[in-house]
Order: sequence, then C-alpha cells, then structure tokens
Amino acid sequence: MSFNRPTSMGILACPGGKSFAGEIISHLKSIYHRRFEKNVASLSGLYNLTREEITRQMNFDQDVHSNEVDGGGSVYAYRPPRFIVPANFTRFANGEFKTEIGTSIRGMDLYIIQDVANRYPVRFHNSDEKHALSINDHIICLMTAVDAAVQAGAESVTIVIPSYPYARQHKKKGREGLTAARFGQMMENLGVTRILTLDIHSKEIENTFVRLNLENLHGSYQILRRLHDLIDLKDPDLVIVSPDTGAVDRNKFYASCIQRPLAMLYKERDYSKVSANAGESNITSTKLLGDVRGKNVFLADDLLGTGGTLIKAFKLLKEMGAKKIVAGISLPLFTGEAISFFDDAYEAGLFYKIIGTNAVYHDETLLDRPWYTTANVSNLFARAMSRLHHNRSLSSLLDNSAIIQKLLNS
Repeated sequence: MSFNRPTSMGILACPGGKSFAGEIISHLKSIYHRRFEKNVASLSGLYNLTREEITRQMNFDQDVHSNEVDGGGSVYAYRPPRFIVPANFTRFANGEFKTEIGTSIRGMDLYIIQDVANRYPVRFHNSDEKHALSINDHIICLMTAVDAAVQAGAESVTIVIPSYPYARQHKKKGREGLTAARFGQMMENLGVTRILTLDIHSKEIENTFVRLNLENLHGSYQILRRLHDLIDLKDPDLVIVSPDTGAVDRNKFYASCIQRPLAMLYKERDYSKVSANAGESNITSTKLLGDVRGKNVFLADDLLGTGGTLIKAFKLLKEMGAKKIVAGISLPLFTGEAISFFDDAYEAGLFYKIIGTNAVYHDETLLDRPWYTTANVSNLFARAMSRLHHNRSLSSLLDNSAIIQKLLNS
C-alpha cells in the first residue's frame, strides 16, 4: 500500500453527495501531494540524490507494485492519484433508483459519500431534469450504491454520511421504534464495514452494531476557528450556553477548551405537539441556569431543523441581557421556512451570527445571508479517510482538544 498514491482507495459520490465529495477529493489530492513532496525532500537529503532521481524511483516502485502501469505524465514528476470511481445513478419514473459502477473496484477500499440532508434538486444519468429528493430517497439511493459495490467485489465499503439519518430516534418513550439503530443495522447487513459521520446526535447509537464501526468526527475546531473571526475567544465576557440538557456535554467541551463559564437553558416540552415550523415549537417553558447579563454568548448544537428552539433561546437570552449571540451548528438543515424565520429574528436583533458547517449542502439562498457563515469540515473528512485507508489512528481527529489549544495560543 503506497502512502503517496493510494491506488486501492476509491470514492463513489451519490447524487446528493457530489458537492461534498468534490471538496473531499480536492483536499485528498493536496494531502497526498504534500506527503509526496515531504518524502522526496527527506529521501533526497538522506541518500544524497536529486529530487528528480528520488521522484523517478518512487514512481518506478509505484508502477512495479501496481496492477496497472500509469503511462501518463513524466516519471520525474508527481502523479496525482485517481480517487473518483465513475458510476451512473438512474431514477426511474416510479421513483426507484439504480446504481451502476463504471469500472472494476474488486479489492478496493471504497468510500461512498452521500448527503442525505440535501434537499436541493439533483440530476441523474441520462436525464436533464433535476429532482429534489427526500431523506428516504437519498437513503435508498445510498443502499443501491452499497449493494452495487458489494456485488462488484469491493474489499471494504465505508459510507460517509455527515448527517446520520434518523439520529433523533435513538431512545424510546413509548411505543416507538429505535430507527437510528435500525438504519445502521441495515447498512451493516448490506455489507458496510464502517460509517463515517459528524457530531452524531447520540453516541449510544454505535452500541447497537455487531461488526460495523462508527467513526464520529467532531466539527468543534472548525467552528471555533470561525468563532475566533467573530469574537475574541479570550474575552472574559464570553459565556458558553447549552441550548438544552441534551447538548450539555457538547457545550461543556467548548467551555473547558476555551476556559469560559458554562450556562444552560432548561426546556419543558409538550410531546403531543409536532413542530412543523419555527413558529409552532412544542416548547412550553424555558429557564436559564447561569448569568448572561452584559455577556457575549456562544451556543453549540448538533443540528438545526425548523429553528424554533434556537430562536426561542435567542429571545430569552436577549431578555436576560445578553449582548452578541452566536450559535454553532454542526448540521444546519434549515427545514421548512427556517431561513425566513431567522431573517425576521436577525432583523429584530435577537442574534449576531450562526456558524454552520458545509456537511449539509446549501446554495446562496442561505450562504448569502448576512447572519450566516460557514465552517468547512471537508478537510477533516479527507484526513480521516486517508488515515483509515492506511490503518492509522484517528485519535487526534476524534479528540481535537489539543489542536484547539494551539488555536488559542496563537
């Protein structure tokens, strides 16, 4: 296995995940190019050979151990790896999906990228018409891709789904299903080896699998970098507020990393009501445990749906005397009329900024809003995929407190 040109690593992008896959591939190319140049420089000094001689020898060794000799490009120059696996995705008139892989993937470590939260229209094979897919459509499309990969003889199949579907259905309060667990078990039964996701709603979900490994990446460093551009992280008037009891651990992590006090909002809900939009939340009352008067506030949560909960939190914090309010959201879904509700809340001065990651695809409808800014996590996924492919540890990526300290010290 080459650390410079991973010929056995392939990336298959589902229609919903093509944008995120493109960003990951761009970062992967940079990662392997930097690694190649670093190795060339080290070996050149060690063996007293020119960079051209070392490059030629590395390309020679790569071709010797490869099933297919790459005849393209100079032997004295770096040859970028090919990551993308061509595939045709078809959507039939009755709503069924089909995946056909366009090249041999036998023995390959395949990474299938899908953004199940992408609600924007996507194009399919042999069709100029775009279709907006539901989360269930994206899941079925992903399943056909996984099945095609397994049938084609992939050595391992990892699904990259930044937004884990049905993650909020992870515990029972009555006669209801544990759909979060069932999704993973379905993937496991299809032959998936690993799931790579971002800030999953409940860590307990991974305990429901037998053989499948779930790698839960964290976007805290990327979000804090964007927050650093907006607010001084060393400001003594900065307070971290957990928007509810379920997000306490997440916000406690932020508070401990940047050494700022932690407050919490406690909410009581009427679960007989279903939230259809931000104006129809099922929250009956909210109380603040802590002090935010005259303080700048940062709240972190894993996902944002209709936004009703967050807007109520903004309003309460403003009533309690908070100054600037910034929210960091790992998975910014913005379902329904959420964007227009946040427009109104911003005009009313209820908050300053929302930091969302690019783990969920959005176009300029959201990205051009003056109150929204993006934290890019595609490089995080690229580094994780590279490490997994080469059987290297993910510890420093899963626990990013050390790199956050470097950010603070800088």
